[in-house]
Amino acid sequence: MYNKLFIASLLVVGAVAPPPPSSDAEATVLAQDQIINDDGSYAYNYETSNGIKANARSDNGINANGEYSFVAPDGAEYRVTYVANEQGFQPQGAHLPVEPPAPEHVIKMLEDLRATNNPEFDLASLDATIARLKATLG
Repeated sequence: MYNKLFIASLLVVGAVAPPPPSSDAEATVLAQDQIINDDGSYAYNYETSNGIKANARSDNGINANGEYSFVAPDGAEYRVTYVANEQGFQPQGAHLPVEPPAPEHVIKMLEDLRATNNPEFDLASLDATIARLKATLG
């Protein structure tokens, strides 16, 4: 009788006990540095005990480059390096998908469109798109 009561009380305690704390919830900052200048330039760096690391810098407060990494629940480390500028956020990492090669007929069509110098088109944007698509060809 007491065995059954003891087992039943363990089941009740186990059902209402809070889950064990995760390592993310208990993470602490191991290192942190930052520099913010009056001209808008900055740099920062930090690292936490759960494997998160990040750093970035900007010479003008507008364009930046940096990297960050973290350890996934499966133990794999993911690292992303990036540039952020007038062409947007441009991340790179072994785990990120890459744009497939553009069909040559698409590039030709855009080049023909560019050759018309039509003022209705944003020529700088068209030039950037053509350059990006050509880069996918290798």
